[in-house]
Amino acid sequence: MKNRLKVERAILDITQEELAKKIGVSRQTINSIEKNRYVPSTVLALKLAKLFGKSVNDIFTLEDED
Repeated sequence: MKNRLKVERAILDITQEELAKKIGVSRQTINSIEKNRYVPSTVLALKLAKLFGKSVNDIFTLEDED
């Protein structure tokens, strides 16, 4: 799964720590998602989409091997 989390975060000019606090997770969780080491839960993906004002599909996309 690919994601645009780092790009969306840069658009809002917020740090991983700031994003983590806004959605109630650790900075390490945000870092792991950005590096594709962790696939977020549906609830977390929806929280991120809502915060960025985008759909989940705008932030996360499946790759062929998924």
